[in-house]
Amino acid sequence: MNRALRGADIVAGALARAGVQRLFSLSGNQIMVLYDAALDAGIGIVHVRHEAAAVHMADAWGRLTGEPGVALLTGGPGHANGVGALFNALAAESPLVMLSGHAPLAELGTDAFQELRQAEVAAPLCKASWTAQSAATLGEDIARAMRIAKSGRPGPVHVSLPVDVIEARVSDVKGRIPEAPAFAAPANALDDRAARAIVAELERAERPVIFAGPSMAAGRGRESREALGAAMGVPVVFTESPRGTADPALGALPDLLPQADLVVLLGRKLDFALRFGRPPAFGAHCRFIHIDPDAEALRRSAAMIGDAGRMVLGALADALPAAHSLIAQARRGFSGAPSLAAWAQAVQRALEQRPAEWAQAGSQPNAVHPVQVALAVDRALAARPDAIYVSDGGEFGQWAMACAKAATRISNGPGGGIGGSIPSAIAARLARPDATVIATLGDGSFGFHLAEYETAVRHRAPFVAVLGNDARWNAEHQIQLRLYGEARAHGCDLLPARYDLAIAALGGHGEHVTQAGELDGAIERAIASGKPACVNVAIAPLAAPVLSRNSVPPGAAH
Repeated sequence: MNRALRGADIVAGALARAGVQRLFSLSGNQIMVLYDAALDAGIGIVHVRHEAAAVHMADAWGRLTGEPGVALLTGGPGHANGVGALFNALAAESPLVMLSGHAPLAELGTDAFQELRQAEVAAPLCKASWTAQSAATLGEDIARAMRIAKSGRPGPVHVSLPVDVIEARVSDVKGRIPEAPAFAAPANALDDRAARAIVAELERAERPVIFAGPSMAAGRGRESREALGAAMGVPVVFTESPRGTADPALGALPDLLPQADLVVLLGRKLDFALRFGRPPAFGAHCRFIHIDPDAEALRRSAAMIGDAGRMVLGALADALPAAHSLIAQARRGFSGAPSLAAWAQAVQRALEQRPAEWAQAGSQPNAVHPVQVALAVDRALAARPDAIYVSDGGEFGQWAMACAKAATRISNGPGGGIGGSIPSAIAARLARPDATVIATLGDGSFGFHLAEYETAVRHRAPFVAVLGNDARWNAEHQIQLRLYGEARAHGCDLLPARYDLAIAALGGHGEHVTQAGELDGAIERAIASGKPACVNVAIAPLAAPVLSRNSVPPGAAH
């Protein structure tokens, strides 16, 4: 005879059946029954110091594994604290499920404890957001959330769990926890006729470029875009920076893009970061093909181009299955234009181009040039092929992303929000326990989640944060200098704080660097410490690099 189950047991059982190994969470009144249920389900809990950190961790987990990371928050203020971190996850197309405790259904409308219209608060930042209504249907709520998070364009999903629902008991338990297929996302494939037409257009093009979207950043996505480039010999460019074509990681590519005669958007929105496909970023006669899981995205791209002759084709399909269809079609026989090989080489040279003088960049007294820090990080990553690189935003972040390279990278993404790199690095180490994880961030970003070092120590998740410390919010300071002049630059100063000492006090490892010659040794000692580490580098407050004539950023990224 089946015993009665609490709603919380159904939630935990459904998560376990979906393959969830751990929850990223901060405890609170409304979710303690879920903590209790997680014990029986064998699900671990990474207990954090701020709810936003839990969401950033779930975001990073989703990007690295392709399976939704799960954040579990309490209701009201806990939910509100976590919601902001959904913005980056949505823009980065990261599969994520955020579960929030909630005031009892039976008390709604009575000013219940921490009552808040949580589903409405989260809705603009999610693919779907709802409040569970019955303990008996909680299993399907979880399965539905996991499916939506992974399907089409991946992204965050929110479900609020009223405390009376998750504490209620269900006596008829058969089938309450869905079987494994209920958690799988349906794949929207590219039909053969569209695949043939797209490959034919690529064969005719003399200077084609394929732009891959954020969902192809890591794991199977990265492997698929590399395989696509190899099968066709067509340049496949990956962009996820809010600076878009002005991303310093793209080198001098913006100078070549106006020469492209065909652009294929593979799950990549034609948005502000790609300058909406308009001149001068792209040529006035450049033609476009857009493959996307979202019909509205296809409609918008056609409207942005505004010329039916230049929008060759819009195809409704998921990015990964579409890439596989194109690869299969190309392997049946692909013969690009005679100019294709030379064009692909020119694109690759442009992507790799960096100013020669960077290698000899000088430093100020007790202030290292940011590029020297970035090159030191690159050397550490190059020595470790399995390394994961986590990059935050800001001016120092642009220097770092221009130089530091790793096969697996997590960035702050198209959303441009800063501060998520420390929790993301912790999640990366938990997802891949044998990998070296190195993060780069500025001192402004560092302040968002400094306390999560205690989380990293507690959960034995070592990583190294290389901190560019210029004692200011430099991205905003540079805006003030450009727009208002030095005399009106104010409100962006910070102290040159010894963050390395703070990290040591939290149980981590700290290094303080004021000279370029100290960088390599400090980073290697930090890695060798086996602890969550901070290499606090005093840097010169320089503006982000501009590597091409055609790469003025569309706006400052916060």
